[in-house]
Amino acid sequence: MTSMTTPQPATIGAYLAQQQDQDLLRFITCGSVDDGKSTLIGRLLWDAQQLTDDQLATLKAESKKHGTQGDGIDFALLVDGLAAEREQGITIDVAYRFFATAKRKFIVADTPGHEQYTRNMVTGASTADMAVILVDARQGVLTQTRRHAYLVSLMGIRHVVLAVNKMDLLGFDATAFEQICADFQTFAGGLGFASITPIPLSALRGDNITQRSPNTPWYAGPTLLGCLETIEVSTAQSERLVFPVQWVNRPDASFRGFSGYLSEGRVSVGDEIRVTRSGQTACVAEIVSMDGPRQQAVCGDAVTLRLDKEIDASRGDILALSQKPLETTDQFEATLVWLHEDAGLIGRSYDIKLATQWASASLTGIKHRVDINTLAHDASKQLALNDISVCTLATSKPLVFDSYRQSRALGGFILVDRMSNATVAAGMITHSMRRAQNVHSQALSVSRPDREKLNGHKGKVIWFTGLSGSGKSTIANALEVELHARGYRTYILDGDNVRQGLNKDLGFTDADRVENIRRIAEVAKLMLDAGLIVMTAFISPFIRERQMARELIGAENFVEVYVSTSLAVCEDRDVKGLYKKARAGQLPNLSGVGSPYEAPPAPDLQINSDTTSLREAIDRLLAEAI
Repeated sequence: MTSMTTPQPATIGAYLAQQQDQDLLRFITCGSVDDGKSTLIGRLLWDAQQLTDDQLATLKAESKKHGTQGDGIDFALLVDGLAAEREQGITIDVAYRFFATAKRKFIVADTPGHEQYTRNMVTGASTADMAVILVDARQGVLTQTRRHAYLVSLMGIRHVVLAVNKMDLLGFDATAFEQICADFQTFAGGLGFASITPIPLSALRGDNITQRSPNTPWYAGPTLLGCLETIEVSTAQSERLVFPVQWVNRPDASFRGFSGYLSEGRVSVGDEIRVTRSGQTACVAEIVSMDGPRQQAVCGDAVTLRLDKEIDASRGDILALSQKPLETTDQFEATLVWLHEDAGLIGRSYDIKLATQWASASLTGIKHRVDINTLAHDASKQLALNDISVCTLATSKPLVFDSYRQSRALGGFILVDRMSNATVAAGMITHSMRRAQNVHSQALSVSRPDREKLNGHKGKVIWFTGLSGSGKSTIANALEVELHARGYRTYILDGDNVRQGLNKDLGFTDADRVENIRRIAEVAKLMLDAGLIVMTAFISPFIRERQMARELIGAENFVEVYVSTSLAVCEDRDVKGLYKKARAGQLPNLSGVGSPYEAPPAPDLQINSDTTSLREAIDRLLAEAI
């Protein structure tokens, strides 16, 4: 059996009882790269005697192989577990470690300092109660220090330790320490921290980690471990119930329950609960946990609720107490941390995950970007990697929500790219725009089937896409002439015509192109509801926006026609003179030249106007699209 180097109570039972009575503190270490975060955690575990004999043996062996301290122990290797981390000497992923002292239990998240791994820092901060922000005493407060401090504040953490590390390399200069503390206090004064505790230390040598260092006689504050053991982090008890349903548990025909994690409040057998989405109510007949039935569940418990009657609820629904209902919204303001190399654009659609709820969401506006050095608000038209911006968003359906300040469970969300499934942003809701409460769908007496019956044909959207000069407008116009002659009711939405009216306020940047297609898709949907056959002739260069249009309009009503005429042929035609201007640098955003065109990977129909006659193209469309 592996022995522990830390002193233990007389019996295992006494040790377990001691730990069961202790409270738990979750904290993160963050700051700029090479400030010593991993070394600090490793030294803390070492000095607090939290390592087993086999861990010590492995650490010594790994230090000889991968260490950066010569023959000495490299404490960073205790938490830098990935091969890439050890090879590069940096932290990439979030590393979690559990340890306990006689006074408290801890879960620490070591987060990366590199700017490109900001997403991992946000992940670690999302569940933390406290943050240890490291500063290299030689470097002082850097941009990444400010970014992490601001993110810590955004994530709702109110207690911070300012760990000024590597003081030994400055001879434990008190003046340098005081200057760093003053710089940080000046920046963090408006971030709403309840406490900032500055500590001078050397993570490598162990100064002020668990024992007060003789090298800092001028410092009268706590050690790092002493601060962690005594800091009071109060968590307000919620009077409401927030129970996101993760799955419907039905092991046999006699049992149907709703399983999930109790995010807020408490629930007891006999309580009347409400499904927020549908408004249906029922009483809790049984609460089942891994330990068996129980009378009550509290925040943090993973349980299954069996109700006294069948109600319509599934994964993504949020259960609440019937007398304390939760709010919903489909438009809100939020602070977004952009986590992806691809820019975030107004009008672009993403998937949003809020608690267990999923929906489509789009950016409707960017109010401002936060300058991380000055906290000033800068104008911005798009979101770049690591930008922190205040934005407005709209969702495809109402979601149960709250402000992040009031509820991490109902105020925090992620945005997911619909094509790659990559997480592109983390968001914190500030407030609802309250469109959902004021705008309601109006029931109409005449429906789309009624209009189609009068027209004598089904409505449809035929979406032509291709480079400028490929022949989209020509083919769409010829198709409308043919359909009109046969008695069909039609309309063409053409790129040039629409930009003279509806979209005359838009340019040709990527963001403007996204908004251009979003508006066209909405108009096409309205015309489809009128029972018309709608033809759209737009370059529509991005796969995401064409997919958004398909989903908005409905796949069964949408035909994507890729006019695949080559760039060389289009440029040779140059009917509008656009390619000549683009090659001369006068038109920087022309699709296929200065801006990308993303060809459809699997269009419903593909036509090359250079090898297919106009008559042949119309015959194919009539046969395969109408």
